Amino acid sequence: MQYGICNLSIVPLRSEASDKSELISQVLYGDHFKVLEQRKSWSRIRLAFDKYEGWVDNKQYQEILKEEYDSLDNSESLLSNDLVEFVEDESKNLYSVPLGSSINGLKLLKHTFDGSKISGKQDKSKIIENAFMYLNAPYLWGGKTPFGIDCSGFTQMVYKLNGYKLLRDASMQATQGEALSFIEESEPGDLAFFDNSEGDIIHVGIIMKDNYIIHAHGKVRIDRLDHSGIYNIDKGLHTHKLRVIKKII
Repeated sequence: MQYGICNLSIVPLRSEASDKSELISQVLYGDHFKVLEQRKSWSRIRLAFDKYEGWVDNKQYQEILKEEYDSLDNSESLLSNDLVEFVEDESKNLYSVPLGSSINGLKLLKHTFDGSKISGKQDKSKIIENAFMYLNAPYLWGGKTPFGIDCSGFTQMVYKLNGYKLLRDASMQATQGEALSFIEESEPGDLAFFDNSEGDIIHVGIIMKDNYIIHAHGKVRIDRLDHSGIYNIDKGLHTHKLRVIKKII
């Protein structure tokens, strides 16, 4: 088996081996992964962080050894902690890295970094503070950065910044944590999940105090949350039907 690390800022993870294929997620700078299958121009990978699988362009990652992969896997996560930071290579070229990028692999990539960073588990109160760093980020299916993000990418990245692992999709995240019976039992930082008419989990957001929720819908925005679901303040109607509230931390 082969192994790799992302040496660019934001790399598309696609459902098939084609530039025209659906964007299902993004591989951020410093993310490491297993290469499950390698073709002439594309590789199917499994990310170490959340075990998510998809296809990346072979020109958009650097191969590493198993020992290097294992070392990264066993290291405490060290993440960039500003909207945009920069790393520098040996030729003094700059690479932009978005919020929540891993900087554990700097030595492997022969890069240097002197920006803001964060590591370890943070207090639960920090979740809402970190969520506000993504406020007004445009919605992007498969996105994971302040320049485009989807609902589960948003919750995953906010929790990642606080030292916790969420799975990638809303339906996957709904399998984690402890279910609460009522909104009144929740506290800021808990997750609320929403379903469609078929009962499938299709949306997730982060509960705030005083019955508000921050979530990615058109953009990362704040709306009201009640027993029916999300009440969109701008439209004056409910946009999502509440299914379950989960306490992860």
